[in-house]
Amino acid sequence: MDFCGDALEILKQTSRTFYIPISLLPKELRRAVASAYLCMRAIDEIEDHDLLDNQTKAKLLRQISLDLQSQSSIGNHSNLAHCLHPYQEILPEVSLRIGEWSNLPSETIAPRIWEATAAMADRMAHWATVNWRIETVADLDAYTFSVAGAVGLMLSDIWAWYDGTTTNRAHAIGFGRGLQTVNIIRNRAEDLSRGADFFPDGWQNRDMQEYARSQLQLGQLYTNALSKSPALDFCRIPLALAFATLDAIALGKEKLSRSEVLSVVNNF
Repeated sequence: MDFCGDALEILKQTSRTFYIPISLLPKELRRAVASAYLCMRAIDEIEDHDLLDNQTKAKLLRQISLDLQSQSSIGNHSNLAHCLHPYQEILPEVSLRIGEWSNLPSETIAPRIWEATAAMADRMAHWATVNWRIETVADLDAYTFSVAGAVGLMLSDIWAWYDGTTTNRAHAIGFGRGLQTVNIIRNRAEDLSRGADFFPDGWQNRDMQEYARSQLQLGQLYTNALSKSPALDFCRIPLALAFATLDAIALGKEKLSRSEVLSVVNNF
């Protein structure tokens, strides 16, 4: 299996939401977006790992950030592999191979992906040290920007790099925030079981759903403004799945079934 095909297989194993739209992108763009997703999924798995204490998570995430900041060329990722080696028995493959994912895209866009992943790793380290304590709406805004809103900004830069597509960057942040908030709602019980509470004090599920919809509406504006392009093809599927997931949760379901996911995707 070629390297890009291998990356897509790992992507398929880690995300049913993003595998389909990424796999449909043109080759050079597919490599860039797959790299960005896999790098960020790699650090996300460290942030969420149930066998690592918060101090270890923060230490690893900060070291990954420093290693990415010191990376100066494609093919140079030995430091990333070295810092994760002591944890090779417990970390998933997507995390252990972050150095490979960082080298997947063209060298003309790779540094932007390294910068975004490094910044996110630092932010995740902060949230690990405070045990993901969200007390206010401002805290929620900060967290959802840290781990997702900034991804919307990075995607905007990737679209511009690929074909000059311009986007409203505030709406791009809402796109990322909305998708992340749907995940927070969907994973509520699991997060609480590991001691992480992403709901502001006094908020109920209804409040978080309203917040998610307000952010997804910005994401809808973001998508509506895109002309027919690979960016539009990529963004509309996760956005539609997020809206459908919120509707399902409002009806008492935990998540969309596989058949419901396929039904949404087949509408495009």
